[in-house]
Order: sequence, then structure tokens, then C-alpha cells
Amino acid sequence: MGGRVTAVSRNERYGFSKPTHPFITLLAGLGVEGDVHAGTTIRHQFRMTYEPDLPNLRQVHLMHEELFEELALKGFDVSAGQLGENVTTAGVDLLGLPTGALLRLGEEAVLEVTGLRNPCAKINDFRQGLLGEVFALDPVSGEFTFKSGVMAVVRAGGTVRAGDTVEVELPPPPHRTLERV
Repeated sequence: MGGRVTAVSRNERYGFSKPTHPFITLLAGLGVEGDVHAGTTIRHQFRMTYEPDLPNLRQVHLMHEELFEELALKGFDVSAGQLGENVTTAGVDLLGLPTGALLRLGEEAVLEVTGLRNPCAKINDFRQGLLGEVFALDPVSGEFTFKSGVMAVVRAGGTVRAGDTVEVELPPPPHRTLERV
């Protein structure tokens, strides 16, 4: 399995969207240099208020560009960084990866996938009705569907830019399905 990075984003302040940049620097054990969510403990603004000492399993947010194409067919104009992701990819089934999958970005950086991003209600402030397109309850199975990307931690740092390759290394079986983090 392989794909490519189509955009990289970061924001030094809390906000829903993140501006795209020519490159980002990933720091082992921390996240994206200069991004508000970088750190060893949880940096999610809401969760910090009641779980400030939890390990930061959400250092890097990745989203598949294919989601933007799917949303466009439903009338939503969304592009890289607007849903808060740090790395936008193409050609990688991010949502189908197991927990612990390694993503090699470019020549140096390695991320370990920790789980699914749980979209928050703020997504409807960005585009009314969008939450229902990225988070839904399956009426048949009773399972929730999360489409708003995956979260990861940085195992090896490096510079990442649009056009870099994404190589996937699966962990040894049995594979654990991603859960929200």
C-alpha cells in the first residue's frame, strides 16, 4: 500500500481550520513543530480541561483527500487543512488501517496510527450539516462511522511536504480495528 501527501498544515493557535504550508516538521514524541496540538500530553482544547495528563495520542491528524471529493458530490466545498488536519493524503485507505500501522512520510518521518478522529460539533459551524456526513450511526449495525481522518503519534521526525510518498507498514496480526481517540 502506498500513496502520497497532497498538503500539509499547522496552526500555532487554537482554531477549527489550519492553514496549509510548503512543509511541516515532525518532532519525535511531540507532533508538528509550531502546531498547537504538539506535546507529550493531550493538547485537545476541550479534553485538556478534564484529562490534562493523558498521553497525547493525537499529535498528528491525517485526512484522506478522497473525503473532500465525496463531500463535494454532496454539495460541501472542503479543501486541505479546513477540517483541522495536519497531513492530507491521497491513495491511502487511512480509515481501513489497523491500530499501530506505521506511515512513512517522505524520506525520514514515521507516524504510528493511534485511532480515529472523533469529529466535534464545531464542524457544523464551519459548514452546516457537515457533521452528519463525517459522523453517523449505522441504523442496521448500530455502529458509528467516523470519516474525519485518523490520529497518529510521531515515532521518527522529519520534514514533510506535498508530493512526498506515504508508505504503509502493517503491524503483525492480529490487527486491531481503529477506535476513536
